[in-house]
Amino acid sequence: MMQEAGMPDGTSLIGFSLVALGMVLTPGPNMIYLISRSICQGRMAGLISLCGVAMGFVFYMLCAAFGITAIVLAVPYAYDALRIGGALYLLWLAWQAVRPGGASPFQVRELPKDGRSRLFLMGLVTNLLNPKIAVMYLSLLPQFIEPQHGSVLAQSLALGSLQIIVSLGVNALIVVMAGAIAGFLAGRPVWLAIQRWLMAGVLGGLAYRMATEARR
Repeated sequence: MMQEAGMPDGTSLIGFSLVALGMVLTPGPNMIYLISRSICQGRMAGLISLCGVAMGFVFYMLCAAFGITAIVLAVPYAYDALRIGGALYLLWLAWQAVRPGGASPFQVRELPKDGRSRLFLMGLVTNLLNPKIAVMYLSLLPQFIEPQHGSVLAQSLALGSLQIIVSLGVNALIVVMAGAIAGFLAGRPVWLAIQRWLMAGVLGGLAYRMATEARR
């Protein structure tokens, strides 16, 4: 009955959930932003930002389900704009980590507090500026869809929703634990310095890879 309704089978659901878990555990702009926001403004701010990130996933899920993502990737300038925009954003984060007077994303510091609407918007923008998300939905979803099981659209929406649930769960845990990480680093200037430069190096490398990556 589930297959007749256009739902993926159990094997596809389990396989895709494991793939989604592996991807969300890989450090990236979303994780870095959520940790930084949680440390700067508290868990609630991090969770509100996470809602914006989730909306970005919903956007890409719908694009993939209805075929819009395929059009975006087929247009060189549209894809390149996302790719370059994402690379510039990563470089900006790297500079914030090592600039004179800057601080580690895990270091507690006083910053102007953003309102809820801006927190949500920044979480959304952070996710939308990552072209890998579009690639993920375009390349991964089709591998777990079986046309003989029913509606391809329904299967796409079901798998996309599963990815969002996994991502929300893991990132929410990260937001809650950000304070504990900051507590460990507090009073350890050497660890803070190492973390800042390591973070900047990782971000710079990701930005370079994203900017120079051949379009697929």
